[in-house]
Amino acid sequence: MSIKSEKFIDLLKQMFEIDKAELDFGIYRIINYKRNVINKFLNEDLQSSLETQIKKIDSNADGIEDSIYSHLTTFFGRYYDEGDFISQRRYKDGAYAIPYNGEEVKLYWANYDQYYIKSSENFKDYSFKAGDKKISFKLVEADTELNNNKSLEGNKYFVLDDSKEFISVNNNELIIKFQFKVLPKSNKQEKLNGEILESILDKLKANPEYADYLLEVQQLRPTDKNKKRTLLEMELSNYTAKNSFDYFIHKDLGGFLRRELDFYIKNEVINLDYYDTTSEKELMTTLAIGKVISNIGKKIIEFLEQIENFQKKLWLKKKFVIDTNYCITLDRIDKKFYKEIIENKEQQNAWKELFKIEEEITLENINGNKYLLVDTKFFNDEFKEKLIANFENLDKECDGLLIHSDNYQALNLIKNKYEKNIKNIYIDPPYNANSSEILYKNTYKHSSWLSMMNDRLNISKYLLKDNGVLTVAIDENEQEKLGLLLSEIYPNYKKDAIAVVHNPSGKQGTNFSYTHEYSYFVYPQNGRFIGLQERNEGEEDVRNFRDVTGKESLREAGANCFYPIYIKDNEIIGFGEVCDKNFHPNGVNVLRNDGIIEIYPIDPKGIERKWRFARNTVEEIKNELIINYIDNRNIYDIKRVKNKFNFKTCWSDSKYSANNYGTQVLNSIMGKEVFSYPKSINTVKDSIIAATNYEKNIITLDFFAGSGTTGNAILELNREDKGNRKYILVEMGKYFYTATKPRIEKVIYSKEWKNGKPVDREGISHMFKYIELEQYEDSLNNIEFDKDDKQLTYFNDEEREEYTLSYMLDFETKKSSTFLNIDKLRNPFEYKLKIERNDETKYRNVDLIETFNYLLGLNVEQISSKESYDYDGENIEKYFDGQFTFKRVEGKLNDGSKVLVIWRNLTDDIKIDNNVLNKYFEKKRIDVFEYDYIYVNGDNTLEITARDNHKIKLIDQEFKKLMFEDIE
Repeated sequence: MSIKSEKFIDLLKQMFEIDKAELDFGIYRIINYKRNVINKFLNEDLQSSLETQIKKIDSNADGIEDSIYSHLTTFFGRYYDEGDFISQRRYKDGAYAIPYNGEEVKLYWANYDQYYIKSSENFKDYSFKAGDKKISFKLVEADTELNNNKSLEGNKYFVLDDSKEFISVNNNELIIKFQFKVLPKSNKQEKLNGEILESILDKLKANPEYADYLLEVQQLRPTDKNKKRTLLEMELSNYTAKNSFDYFIHKDLGGFLRRELDFYIKNEVINLDYYDTTSEKELMTTLAIGKVISNIGKKIIEFLEQIENFQKKLWLKKKFVIDTNYCITLDRIDKKFYKEIIENKEQQNAWKELFKIEEEITLENINGNKYLLVDTKFFNDEFKEKLIANFENLDKECDGLLIHSDNYQALNLIKNKYEKNIKNIYIDPPYNANSSEILYKNTYKHSSWLSMMNDRLNISKYLLKDNGVLTVAIDENEQEKLGLLLSEIYPNYKKDAIAVVHNPSGKQGTNFSYTHEYSYFVYPQNGRFIGLQERNEGEEDVRNFRDVTGKESLREAGANCFYPIYIKDNEIIGFGEVCDKNFHPNGVNVLRNDGIIEIYPIDPKGIERKWRFARNTVEEIKNELIINYIDNRNIYDIKRVKNKFNFKTCWSDSKYSANNYGTQVLNSIMGKEVFSYPKSINTVKDSIIAATNYEKNIITLDFFAGSGTTGNAILELNREDKGNRKYILVEMGKYFYTATKPRIEKVIYSKEWKNGKPVDREGISHMFKYIELEQYEDSLNNIEFDKDDKQLTYFNDEEREEYTLSYMLDFETKKSSTFLNIDKLRNPFEYKLKIERNDETKYRNVDLIETFNYLLGLNVEQISSKESYDYDGENIEKYFDGQFTFKRVEGKLNDGSKVLVIWRNLTDDIKIDNNVLNKYFEKKRIDVFEYDYIYVNGDNTLEITARDNHKIKLIDQEFKKLMFEDIE
């Protein structure tokens, strides 16, 4: 094998990621499983195909072979970068081309055609179990000065924290501190890992306190390549790799590479300017070389495309709901549940911890604590189901939804249900400043951020009402790019950037002290979509309702503005019609026989002027008009007291201070610091008011929920005006359970808090649901291969190659649970996925019912508890441990269609299953004609009894279709 062919094969091994055998997570585990097939393709099939094609060109194959390898290496090497293919379209060496379709302004970035996927986990901290020991790698703040040192050219690498105590033990947890530092590009993370490993082991060996940990981390985890690999070495490789590789999934890798290959061959292989066109042989040889490069390149592209599309399928598929729970204030719960609630010790302890309840809640004092929240996570499934079944219109009575998930996956799941239903989206995404950087690939900081924002803003657009308003907070780091991105996503919308003085004392920069950030408001072009701001009492604008200055104030300048205003008993009771142009009242006030006084817009000199509002619009501001009695003229006049004004484009009030009304407010609620840099509650409240104009029955969505300020703001607004605003909060971080959710619980229970304790017990009646979703990493971890390779024996060589290059992954993993294994729907109540959380991997039941409700876009009215029955061949009877179990969901789709969903377990006898199903319908007196659609899992004969066969739908088919409906 020549040097150039070896170089090319090495590159292929990198692209197919089989050079990372030591990694055993995510896509690497899948690649490792098919390592033999991939190696055979690279080392045998590809080589054989190439040699065969080269021999057809010329007997002097060596020079041609080297040329082909060189071209293939050059081409693929241009786009591959540590686990990702970067969509940089080449025009020629050193120059790029971007797609342009004649737009006036075009925004483009390096990762434009890629999904940013790194937000699916919290990679900052990484923990694992070593025997019964817990070990954590923790990323500490890197040196800011070093990060800002523009003269230091390099990449970011993981190194041990440069403090002396980079290892410590806290509560039986071994903590190893890391930094993510800029170092010269000549470094390699793999080499640095070796140095890190040596330093850690030296430290562990030097301290007897670490002896038990040392023993566990040196347990062997061998690979074919490294027989002596230890547990610590394996976990260190995984940790650094997760932060170094695979930041993106290409949206159309095959199409992109094929177009680029075609362009490359035409411009850099068959470039007629470089050849003597009089030499026919040379030209034909060049054309033949181009054809070989095309054939071999397209085989490689086809295989790469299969792997990338497989990842794309996993990323885009709608994810399962792993867990569903509710928090409900006691006043909304039937008293028949109280006894079991107060007997639950976990719930009692949670009340004491969250709400600082000193006494045990009993049946005697429970009625005086009606705003305590019952959290269903502390109760068994049977209790939870009976409790939720007690609500007759579940979604309507639910005031909020919290989703623990990567926000792209959450938006993707709820899209069908909330499409065109959200009045206001308020988000405060990571600013990508040094203190709040997203994880990014070296040299792709800003393009990574744009890709992350682009996909999430695009999918959230489907949820926004036609008259809805999007608000995005940002600072100077990404403000310009965000503005351009918003213009591209909302091309026909108005976009205003509001300056918010959130840090009056200033954040010191090199040249300026930064006191403000920005809020982009995006809304439809024509009409009023931004609400008015209320002034506090004493700050109202009081002025004459009669226009008083200039020719524009005369009656003839606005005939529709000359009409009487009726008052009686010192109260405005109505408005007269516009006066005929020939009618001239005797004065400002005209007293009628019925005691009503007519007031006209006539000035002290008797000149007829006009009111500031025309007759057809004055009713809208009637509440702002007051009667003004002028003593020295003995007449009544009208003034307008204006306490609502357009919001200004600079919000500089002290109430917007993030420290005073963000950090201090949150710390008062929680009793300690649980989240850095929360927004001022007043900034969020005013943003919601501006976006919704005080509407009381709206939904606000925040898919960068952080500490939950948006939910807190909604609850405060509802307290103030008795509104029924609802919220959806999405947060992926670990503080979902330490900040977001507990903050909402606390604010429901009490209006005022100090040092984590309620100042009062002025709670509100409330219920919110919180769910946890399967994540992209979970999907990867639940891929299972069909080990039966018999199908390959039926293929000839050409068919086997086509199967390997294009269909292998989809076909051999189609029964994986993450793709919805239809066979396992025979018992939908025991459908499981392997889930890794809190350093433990467990098989957990998936909430198929909740997942399907979202896939359908179902507005749930009632969910029954599970009921079990036995069947004697003729009838069914309820039995607590019966063979046949049913669960029923009723609700409506957004178009008003009435839906019934029946879930049941199945036996191996389809005839008995059908008989039991029909008997269940009879027993429950379910009228199929009452519903527009009925969904049932498993084949059934219900359609025989229904007039409209289309009413009966199989959950099995619909579930799969809806889960993958947006995947090309």
